[in-house]
This record gives sequence, structure tokens and C-alpha cells, in this order.
Amino acid sequence: MSLQIVVAGALICERRLLVAQRARPPELAGLWELPGGKAAPGESDADALIRELREELGVEVEVGEQLGSDVPLTATMTLRAYRVRQIGGTVVALDHRSLRWVSRAELDALAWVPADTAWLPDLTAALA
Repeated sequence: MSLQIVVAGALICERRLLVAQRARPPELAGLWELPGGKAAPGESDADALIRELREELGVEVEVGEQLGSDVPLTATMTLRAYRVRQIGGTVVALDHRSLRWVSRAELDALAWVPADTAWLPDLTAALA
């Protein structure tokens, strides 16, 4: 049984973090997250994140260092976040209900997808 990696991108620009509001599934709709998605079999984390952010946000990114620790979602699925830098395109909500740029002070006020709350200390530090 192989481990399914789900990647998420922390896109920070001018001390603001891009967060995405989920449109689905129903139990997560309306909650905020770092955008990203599942890595395909044989796809590196970086390649998956580049593809997912192109599909979801219409942007080209360069993947940097891992942010925080892996977050286990299930026995076979792990969530992993990376810092990303936009190098092309324009941010558009292609797959989410809404997008927002938030400051460090706004992080705790968001209704986060539960798994992403594990990174709040790391995101707070990254926005300092």
C-alpha cells in the first residue's frame, strides 16, 4: 500500500498569504486552505504542486522549501506544504469559491480546513 501525497502551496507576496476557499466536498465547502492537490503516481511533490497551482489558480510557480511538518490525513494519505513563488500568470479562482490575500493578523480568524491548521504557527512565522 503506497502513501498518497497531497501537496499544498504557501504563496506569499508582500507579507500576505494566498488562501483559497473550498467549493467542495460539502463537508469542507466554505472553509479556507492552502491551494494544491494530490500528486499523481510517480510525480514529484514539486511537479504536482506546479501542475495543481496551474490548474487551480492559473499561475506558474517555483517550489521552495517544505513548510512545517507532514500532516497525516488518513492511514494512506499525507498532506505536505511548500513555500512557492509566483513566476508567471495571474491568480484566478479556477477551482475555488473564492481567493483572498491575508496578513499574519488575519490567519487565526479564518475558518480553516482542519488539516491546514497544523501549519498556522509556520505560516505566522513565514509572514513575520
